[in-house]
Amino acid sequence: MSETQPSSGLEGVATAARQAPGRGLPPVHLWSPAHCGEIDIVIKRNGQWFHEGTPIGREALVRLFSTVLRKDPDGFHLVTPVEKMRITVEDAPFIAVRVDREGEDLVFQTNVGDEVRAGPENALRVETDPLTGEPRPYLHVRRGLEALVARPVFYELVELAEAESGRLVVRSGGVAFDLGSAGDVEA
Repeated sequence: MSETQPSSGLEGVATAARQAPGRGLPPVHLWSPAHCGEIDIVIKRNGQWFHEGTPIGREALVRLFSTVLRKDPDGFHLVTPVEKMRITVEDAPFIAVRVDREGEDLVFQTNVGDEVRAGPENALRVETDPLTGEPRPYLHVRRGLEALVARPVFYELVELAEAESGRLVVRSGGVAFDLGSAGDVEA
């Protein structure tokens, strides 16, 4: 049986991501490859992925790359067992594009196909945009990677929220998540 040399660059990233069984995620947190530099991939604030200034139009390729994305103290990287390449992420790498109530839980869908159940492991947090003063909600997806909650999804959360001591709160996974002051979020 012949061994094949690992591919490098985008081809190597795609190969490593394809090796994950089913929709399972590759164990990028266990890999310690050498840093190989930067690759001209940018994830825009709206969740769109670009390579060398051109949108990556193949949804399946974006989903594939999202499985080997890792956040390290020095930034975001696409990681394979043999290399680590820094990319640019303008805000959060993912967008939460849908939320459903399943029993007592809130289940989110991201733009790259992840299903995330909000709870102790996947917290929902809301910051205030310093420029606009508007809420900017985020959901933890996995290992330090977050999804910006799309505006329509945030409106759904506000509709599901209960007022408690002047705050709007949603519950999921046995945890109460503060969406902000009832006066600030209701409009």
